[in-house]
Amino acid sequence: MSYLRLEKAVMTNLQESLRRELLRTNRSGAYSSSTLVDCNTRKYHGLLVVPVPELDDENHVLLSSLDCTVIQHGAEFNLGLHKYQGNNFSPNGHKYIREFDASLVPTTTYRVGGVILKKEVIFQHYEDRILIRYTLVEAHSATTLRFRPFLAFRSVRQFTHENMTASREYHEIDGGIKTCMYAGYPDLYMQFSKKNEFVFQPDWYRGVEYPKEQERGYASNEDLYVPGYFEMPIKKGESIVFSGSTSQIKSSSLKKLFDEEVADRKPRDNFYHCLVTAAHQFHNRQPNDDRYLLAGYPWFKARARDTFIALPGLTLAIGEIDYFEMVMKTSEKALREFMDDKPISGKIYEIEQPDVPLWAIWAVQQYAKEVGRDKCFEMYGKLIQDIVKYILDGKHPNLRLDDNGLLYSNGRNKAVTWMNSTANGKPVVPRSGYIVEFNALWYNALKFCASMAAEKGDAKDAEQLETLAVTVKQSFVETFVNEYGYLLDYVDGNMMDWSVRPNMIFAVALDYSPLSQDQMKSVVDICTRELLTPKGLRSLSPKSGGYNPIYVGPQTQRDYAYHQGTAWPWLGGFYMEACLKLYKRSRLSFIERQLVGYEDEMDYHAIGTISELFDGNPPFHGRGAMSFAMNVAEILRTLKLIDKYSYQK
Repeated sequence: MSYLRLEKAVMTNLQESLRRELLRTNRSGAYSSSTLVDCNTRKYHGLLVVPVPELDDENHVLLSSLDCTVIQHGAEFNLGLHKYQGNNFSPNGHKYIREFDASLVPTTTYRVGGVILKKEVIFQHYEDRILIRYTLVEAHSATTLRFRPFLAFRSVRQFTHENMTASREYHEIDGGIKTCMYAGYPDLYMQFSKKNEFVFQPDWYRGVEYPKEQERGYASNEDLYVPGYFEMPIKKGESIVFSGSTSQIKSSSLKKLFDEEVADRKPRDNFYHCLVTAAHQFHNRQPNDDRYLLAGYPWFKARARDTFIALPGLTLAIGEIDYFEMVMKTSEKALREFMDDKPISGKIYEIEQPDVPLWAIWAVQQYAKEVGRDKCFEMYGKLIQDIVKYILDGKHPNLRLDDNGLLYSNGRNKAVTWMNSTANGKPVVPRSGYIVEFNALWYNALKFCASMAAEKGDAKDAEQLETLAVTVKQSFVETFVNEYGYLLDYVDGNMMDWSVRPNMIFAVALDYSPLSQDQMKSVVDICTRELLTPKGLRSLSPKSGGYNPIYVGPQTQRDYAYHQGTAWPWLGGFYMEACLKLYKRSRLSFIERQLVGYEDEMDYHAIGTISELFDGNPPFHGRGAMSFAMNVAEILRTLKLIDKYSYQK
């Protein structure tokens, strides 16, 4: 049985199928996404969603959907599905679905009377092109297919409505037509591998509604433009390939191209292979050959902190050292530009956040474990030395080294940590001063850099860094360890945050910890009792004030819940690393059971990947972005750690 196969009962039940989403991406940042039954429920959904750099830095929905109608003996059976205002669904094509299988490429099988039609969808890796292959598996009489494209031509953050500005002009091309609704947009090329007739029948379909936007407190409906329809006969056993793209292609090459793209895909036949495929979806290559990791889909860009945290899991953990080096090359350039107070030339965002240099050193540290310290020093020795010197010299605008060896950062008026939600222009969680994970990362960085310097014979630098590390260790314990056995989240003068939060887990999980063995065990025990869920660590303990675990409702309501009890799988990765570090093989079965909670997600929210965050209370629904890089990365890194500890005696 296929690993990602869903039966008819699930597909035809809209309460089940509409919450399951599909995501297909390419290396430019373009993507195709919808629900399993092709009913768009987000404004971010679309069959062809592409960046249009001439307009802005956002993605744009060109082709929203493509409805297929099966015609036999004059009877029409529309396989499409849209939600309209008033909770009306039409034309209810989901009721014809017999099964769905996404193990290789997403494949939906429809049955209409004696007709069995198979639809396979694939997104081309290096072109902004969606390909759909329709195969008539069974038919007892003459069959015709009709295709009706729904066009949007708008930013993913906006909606389109019926207007007189939209161009109705189109031009016939090889196998189809090209059209463009508004100036500044690229042409949309819609082509078929088989000769067809295009019937110009322009109309607006009004009141299309997106329930995910309703849930999030946003406007939720729009009108979509349909220029007409394509029609062609199809014989039993025949396949027809559709291409929707921003560039033209020879229609005669479409079948071969589809086969080549399928051959380039690896089966998602188990948990690990699903995660590897998901990891590749975050890859982003710009025209100048810069390489990035997108923080998530559908709305995140490449963010510096996310990049360095996710990089080891998305590359090293799956044996892709070359891609680590390519992304690191691009990221190092941006980091050096920032440290040299120069404009950032690339497309990596939030490089100014104070913990970013510390996470960069952590990423390099993981690289050293994979390739050896000699190669690591050759590649990144100068970088980590320069980062430490930059911090020691006090050059970072929001990272101050105090006499006690700890790093101080001002986050009272602007969020400076990964807990970055804001409301009314202020951080919801104003973490400021001595921040626990910043200083855990700082101690780890000093010890790692000292050991590298010692190995390279630089005894003076090694001694200076070790001396500072001793001071940091003492100050860390004095500042953060409290009498209840856990760590304060941040300390700013007389302000101490006693909330039980997951950020203390880094002080245990990192290779070099300022804590004693007993202190580390106490931190892990409290995280286990108060923060652990099947979907990672909660961002706040239920016992702490302000616990708000359900991430739903309007923007402000969600902002107040974002880091106040929701569960994050990437934090769970560091928690599991801490467990293995402390208890070795004796915790392997526990960690493996913990991973079951993530494997359950493979066929539930976004097929084959992990959502951005989860409710902190049962049943732990996935929320936010449909696919999140740090979550996928840390689960992959945990799987590699399990292999490592499994073979240790």
